[in-house]
Amino acid sequence: MFLFDLEGLKETVKKLEQKTYEADFWSDVEKAQKTMQEITLAKDKIEEYESIFKELEDLEVLLQLLEEEEDQLIEKELRQNTEAVEEKIEDLKIKTLLNGEYDKNGAILSIHAGAGGLEAQDWAEMLLRMYKRWAEKKGFKTETLDILSDTEGGIKSVTLAIKGINAYGYLKSEKGVHRLIRISPFDASGRRHTSFASVDVFPELDENIEVDINPNDLKIDTYRAGGAGGQHVNTTDSAIRITHIPTGIVVQCQNERSQHSNKATAMRMLMAKLIEIKELEQKEKIEDIQGQYSQIGWGSQIRSYVFHPYNLVKDHRTNAETGNISSVMDGNIDMFINEYLKYKSKKNA
Repeated sequence: MFLFDLEGLKETVKKLEQKTYEADFWSDVEKAQKTMQEITLAKDKIEEYESIFKELEDLEVLLQLLEEEEDQLIEKELRQNTEAVEEKIEDLKIKTLLNGEYDKNGAILSIHAGAGGLEAQDWAEMLLRMYKRWAEKKGFKTETLDILSDTEGGIKSVTLAIKGINAYGYLKSEKGVHRLIRISPFDASGRRHTSFASVDVFPELDENIEVDINPNDLKIDTYRAGGAGGQHVNTTDSAIRITHIPTGIVVQCQNERSQHSNKATAMRMLMAKLIEIKELEQKEKIEDIQGQYSQIGWGSQIRSYVFHPYNLVKDHRTNAETGNISSVMDGNIDMFINEYLKYKSKKNA
């Protein structure tokens, strides 16, 4: 069911704008900026709805003209405008499904190559390019927080920050194992290979969010950061690796030359991961979480990408599929994201 609470949004804007008139509104700059962002987000939704409503009224006028006088040009314009409005309505429907607490946040996305050496590492790098292209098409910014490349080729692991409104809401659908089937370019015999890579996604938290984590539960290591292929190696141990001992969760960051900045980013990554697990397990406190959560299980395969003997990308949760694999690898994955969001909405209804 498509529910859009226009009056509720307008009331939200009214209440938030009233806060901006308070004398001490800008005394807490971070909080004030967050409020302004919420106002902008709500106003954008209202504007989008009202724009669609106006276009529907225009379609009604065209339809009346066509009923009065059969005209091929009017008919063509009506058909084109109808298709355009339908796309906008579908996009608005999807946005209404992004109603989780952290859906509007940016996302932290990690890719880990599975067993298989160079073949799996190449697959991980292909997925990295796919997500970067998707983010680019959405107008989102990407930042590499950590990357472990291989001298032979490909990547063993990479962690990206994807910054933009609703980035996490969309990308949470990508969490799981991605399978590739193709004729390996690294196999002189031209045999078919199956490779795996795991993708993990969690929300990027605002700096003002605090999570109660026992310092004694943390193991913090420093190491020397290095770029792809060993290039741009730092001369100081500025990279940070944090292990949460009770859960086995490991996060690391090496994108900044400052150890302090890398530690702050890694801590936010850890907090986001712990919050996600706490909510999934319906735990009251972070301290209640125990067990190993360092890797997505290889049994949780969500999507297959087949390059041979035919072209097919299929999502195993929603059964959404397409034969245009080159388009998918170029970042056009909205079909799979949207179908997953609709699938989850029906499942939770």
